[in-house]
Parts: sequence; structure tokens; C-alpha cells
Amino acid sequence: MAKVFVALDFPSEAQAWQMAEKLLPVNPYLKVGLELFVAAGPAFLHRLTAAGAEVFLDLKFHDIPNTVAGAVRSSISLGARYVNIHCGGGEAMIRAAVEASTKEAERLGVKKPTLLGVTVLTSLDDQAVQQIGFPRSASAQVKHFVELAQECGLDGVVCSAEEIPLVKSLAGKNFITMVPGIRPLGSDKGDQKRTLTPAEAVLAGADCLVVGRPVTGAADPRLALSQILQEVAHS
Repeated sequence: MAKVFVALDFPSEAQAWQMAEKLLPVNPYLKVGLELFVAAGPAFLHRLTAAGAEVFLDLKFHDIPNTVAGAVRSSISLGARYVNIHCGGGEAMIRAAVEASTKEAERLGVKKPTLLGVTVLTSLDDQAVQQIGFPRSASAQVKHFVELAQECGLDGVVCSAEEIPLVKSLAGKNFITMVPGIRPLGSDKGDQKRTLTPAEAVLAGADCLVVGRPVTGAADPRLALSQILQEVAHS
């Protein structure tokens, strides 16, 4: 069954922890992104993992190879089980991250985290992709990054639900797809442009889903998450 990660996109540790306490009895998979990591720091990851969370550290590392390799090593020491880097950093950066992930996990005697490459943000459509200088459509740019990610040894990619069939056809069924921008039927798309419902994403072959505001902004977050989990289980 596809894993459902809930994005703890909160400006403070107190708010994020309050939500985590509600959700962990239902589902262990949580995502920590830039807003929360900057606000709460590395110690909050230790707090989550100590409580049994499986954390996706969504910081999209994109820098020179040595810096990204160091960031990946630090992520492993924090207990992150899923880590992402940006494919736009290029081959040398991606390979440095893969090597760092493998060696640091071996050194610490822990399971290597799932290392994913960010392809094209789900907030970008074809027009926005071309505005920032890519001479391709969003899906064509995803294809380019998927091929690079697989060649360099990443475990999978972060991509739009619409691009799952493309990713699987290029890289095979074991190449992991982490799919943000999931919106249950009837919910507000917010700033996302390329979205699908949980059921649609699972039927397309998604391995991991990321859902945020439809859960964390719900009147009853635990119920909202349970309903999504049921939808995923029956898809």
C-alpha cells in the first residue's frame, strides 16, 4: 500500500508537535519541510523519531557537491528516513549525495535512507517551467531529470501524480515516486497546479503520497487522515 506522508507545515515547534501527537497513532509518516525545520531546528527531528515517526526531510538540497554530501550525512544522523535533493544540481552533486548516503549509513550502522530527486515542483505548470528558462514542457523536464536521477543512483524522485506513468515507464516499477500536491476530491488546490486525488495517484502507481492542508487544516485532522488512508487502501 502506498505510504501517506502528512506535511507538518507549521511556523512553530509547538503547533507541529500538537499535530504530530494527533496523527502518530493513526499513521507514522510525517514530512518536515523548510518552514518547520528553520523554526524548530534539528532537535525536532529527534523528537519525532523518538515518538516513532518515519520522517521525510524535505529540504531539497541544491548546492555544490561537497556541501550537499555533508547535508545528506547530517540528515542521516538526525534519523531522517527519506531525504531529497534537487536534480537541478547536476550529475556531480547527485552522485556525491548518493555516495555520502551509502557511506554514512554504513558508518552509523543504520539503514540507508531513501534518497529522492526533486524533478519539477508541483506548483509549476508548462508556462512557469518555460519562464524560468527550461526549453521544455513540465513533463519533458521531468523525463530529463528522471533519466539523470536513475543514472546517478537515486532511489526515486519527487514528481507530480500526472507524471507517475512516465517515471515508471522510464525507470521501472521499483523506482520510487514520492507524490506531493495530493488533494482529496472537493478540496482546495491552493498553490498546486498539477494534482490528483489519493485514489487517482495510487491507481497511477504512486509509492508515497504527500498531503498537507487537507489534513492539517481540517476540523478533525485524524479523521481526515483516516479517510485518506481508507481511500488509498481501497484503490
